[in-house]
Amino acid sequence: MENIQSSHKNKVIITVALTGGLHGKEANPNLPEQPDELIQSALACREAGAAIVHIHARDKNGAPSGDPEIFREINEGIRAESDMVIQDTTGGPSVPWEDRIKALDTGCEMASLNMGSVHFFLKEMDQAKLDTLSPHMKGSKIVPFVNTRPEILTLAELMLEKNVKPEMEVYNPSMLMEVEYLISTGLLQKPYYVNFVMGVTGMGGFKGDIQNLLMMQRLTPPECLINVTGIGPSQLTMNTTAILLGFNTRVGMEDNVYYKYRELAESNEQLVKRVVRLANELEREIATPTEAREILGLKQLS
Repeated sequence: MENIQSSHKNKVIITVALTGGLHGKEANPNLPEQPDELIQSALACREAGAAIVHIHARDKNGAPSGDPEIFREINEGIRAESDMVIQDTTGGPSVPWEDRIKALDTGCEMASLNMGSVHFFLKEMDQAKLDTLSPHMKGSKIVPFVNTRPEILTLAELMLEKNVKPEMEVYNPSMLMEVEYLISTGLLQKPYYVNFVMGVTGMGGFKGDIQNLLMMQRLTPPECLINVTGIGPSQLTMNTTAILLGFNTRVGMEDNVYYKYRELAESNEQLVKRVVRLANELEREIATPTEAREILGLKQLS
């Protein structure tokens, strides 16, 4: 199967996922949570080479939030000093569905669109904090993240209406069937953008190794741009393999709070710089935000 990415094989789009919707500073005190922290982290990552910034919002207590005002504060702060492509999340296992939808009203150019359900198994989250995420979590470290087909279609329709490009997040091969179905509805505009989220340790996750990544590639519908995300220990392997295969890649403390074994990451910027070094060594050019918009079919900033 030939992928549209081949026409841009010399450019790699780096996305940085700054904070995520599960772990907090208890996992790594360097994790940015509040708007000013997220803005400064994004700007440092832009300087390092990231073209897209993936945003999750947190409230004043550091808990995941779908408050569009917090998203706007973050987005506007980044936009005031940077040309980065802003990609807001419509996910977050602990964020109510009605709040997840509101992320599309924040001036973002892209938004995540999760293509199915998974159950996250958490190791490092404090149980007291976990209990606050959901009354169903008492005594458990399993967090359900439900995404039904009607919810996926609703989000896709809203994204099309608001001219927000979906970043279809795929956690295992079966979710690629939902990608095919969504393409068949006519709710997506080319080029389609698929993000393989590899290495989630939970029900619905898919081990982040090279053979599994190649399987996902073979099953991906034509005319899709592929981005690869590695969770936890698989991050570096997935980053490197994505660069070798001519794909795009995502890095950041949402996906992995460590830089290497037992060494916490100092910042998102540190993780971006490593991917840039890898890309340079493997003779892939780093896409600027302007080039990323051209590749993804987004409107250029005026």
